[in-house]
Amino acid sequence: MDYSKLHLETNCLHAGYTPKNGEPRVVPIVQSTTYKYESSDAMGKLFDLEADGYFYTRLANPTNDAVAAKIAALEGGVASVLTSSGQAASFYSVFNIAGAGDHVVASAAIYGGTFNLFSVTMKKLGVDFTFVSPDATPEELDAAFRPNTKAVFAETLSNPSLTVLDIELFANAAHKHGVPLIVDNTFPTPVHCRPFLHGADIVTHSTTKYMDGHATQVGGVIVDSGNFDWTQNDKFPGLTTPDESYHGVTYTERFGKGAYITKCVVQLMRDLGSIPSPHNSFLLNLGLETLPLRVERHCENAQRVAEYLQSHEKVAWVNYPGLPGNKYHERAKKYMPNGTSGVISFGIKGGRAAATVFQDSLRLATIATHVADCRTCVLYPAGTTHRQLTAEQLVACGVPDDLLRLSVGIEHIDDILADLEQALAKC
Repeated sequence: MDYSKLHLETNCLHAGYTPKNGEPRVVPIVQSTTYKYESSDAMGKLFDLEADGYFYTRLANPTNDAVAAKIAALEGGVASVLTSSGQAASFYSVFNIAGAGDHVVASAAIYGGTFNLFSVTMKKLGVDFTFVSPDATPEELDAAFRPNTKAVFAETLSNPSLTVLDIELFANAAHKHGVPLIVDNTFPTPVHCRPFLHGADIVTHSTTKYMDGHATQVGGVIVDSGNFDWTQNDKFPGLTTPDESYHGVTYTERFGKGAYITKCVVQLMRDLGSIPSPHNSFLLNLGLETLPLRVERHCENAQRVAEYLQSHEKVAWVNYPGLPGNKYHERAKKYMPNGTSGVISFGIKGGRAAATVFQDSLRLATIATHVADCRTCVLYPAGTTHRQLTAEQLVACGVPDDLLRLSVGIEHIDDILADLEQALAKC
């Protein structure tokens, strides 16, 4: 079946797995590390990348592959790979094409854990990052590039500052310098943002969030559009020159548009092994089946909550792209015309002390180091997810000291508003 001709809602149910006569209707859990072959020659061809098949779940598993194929269809990509977490997806997406001595341009408005991954851990591996404002001008973006730059990384809707990326601007800058644009599309999901249509080359997700939607599994995914030409220059020898660990195979020659994901699987997964369990992928698939329905309700509820908070006398400020007058409202209408996400950031008059009282007074909403599942939850990023950052880095990431991140769930809106009202009354 040509899934590209089907609507996203249909692909959430059907893409990636087509059962044959008498086979399970639901994607089955293949909970096995190994697979049987009747000849050593057949298995040898798998190890030489001369044949498709399964021989060890660290590299490939039928359950994982079916769910990865579904997400590739949702994003409009040619291939994808699941990872054990969103952090692993961010790491692999860059490390697949950048190593010691290389450089990457990244938006400063990204998740705190990703910022730390890039600025601290990957720096120890020899990969240098230059962080730029998500609102950088074309000239400022150009100035960030170096001869050894290998990629540009950004978030379509940043966590938790809710900055809407000008995808086309960043894509044009990346392509001008002969490198791909990698974007994390976790918050909008492919339901509300299709980065490949605006020039992005690679998309990542923390599938832990809206894609799962029920806080049951930790995972990530990398999707390749297949549009970037890795052979246009000499920046990507890992893809365009022979890999001696596979008898000299050249990925772009052997796998064409699948070169990037193939290399990620057969090199990085082979050596580092950050795979999801088949059971986690099974749970993720259940979440994907209802993704469009849930995301629609998340956004409806969040819009109502944002309007309520904006009019409340005890609320100092509200940041939600769906609000007219928001700095990114017009940009959101371009890239996410049907909604952004269920996440709102806001500040309460009285600063940190008032924020603490507010959080501790909530009854329905939960204080949780999580976001984007079906239940409403709240977090104080400067004291939790972003606490490893300096004051200057917090400002660069768009995370003021009084920011509260509210992830609006799919409960009845009246119950959500009543909970917020009784908590704010105690501040």
